[in-house]
Amino acid sequence: MTAVFAIQSRPAIAAHPNELDRKRIERALRGRKRYRYVSPVVEAVTGGYRIESPCCSRNIDPDGGVIDVALMLHEPVAGAWKLFAKNHRNGTWTFHSKHPRLGSALDLLSEDPERCFWQ
Repeated sequence: MTAVFAIQSRPAIAAHPNELDRKRIERALRGRKRYRYVSPVVEAVTGGYRIESPCCSRNIDPDGGVIDVALMLHEPVAGAWKLFAKNHRNGTWTFHSKHPRLGSALDLLSEDPERCFWQ
């Protein structure tokens, strides 16, 4: 006698964005080195998170409006994080780096030694 089992396939659920990691990013940004006197916002986007903040330096927006700071996208197959900086001149996201863990991407974003993100 042969047993037949039905395997139900479920639609894949995207791991990101999720509330836990969004809060983790917010918490990590509190310890950043640059522009500590503004309050960045972490927005959920398909596959990751977009970080925006008031432009207190007036380098990008002379009126101090809200600008994009960084885009973090998760690669589910590789399990890695891609970090993008905003090119404000042409309004596009520019690939910056790839990280095996969210923590290492957040460390770079918080330190930002080259001022790629917190302009």
